Amino acid sequence: MPSRIIPTMKYADAPAAIDWLRIAFGFEPHLVVPGPGDTIAHAQLRLGDDMIMLGSAGDTPFDAMQRPPAGRDAPVTQSAYIVIEDVDGHCDRARRAGAKIVVEPADQDYGGRLYSCRDPEGHLWNFGSYDPWAEASE
Repeated sequence: MPSRIIPTMKYADAPAAIDWLRIAFGFEPHLVVPGPGDTIAHAQLRLGDDMIMLGSAGDTPFDAMQRPPAGRDAPVTQSAYIVIEDVDGHCDRARRAGAKIVVEPADQDYGGRLYSCRDPEGHLWNFGSYDPWAEASE
């Protein structure tokens, strides 16, 4: 079986995040496991053949190691890069949904086009047309 990398993240308001990620980026729920109250124990969201996982921030030992960003402009230690075709159209969609665009769409020296944004809780997202897998197969 080939290796798969699936980014994971925690949200203070995971139910709202799931809705926002659907509207802003086009993710579709694959599996959503409710937690106590208005929380999400575990969710899997798909974008094409790719997936992210998320859940509500809590007070488990794992939650002590992974938390939502401290604010919308707080530094993060990781961010996802997602290959898409229509960078400008995707950016417009995200902007209309309230994404904070931190890098406007631009052509990159290494190929492709890229933009970066933050979601309402401060997670950093990168969307670009450069596909390193396609480059490697040529």
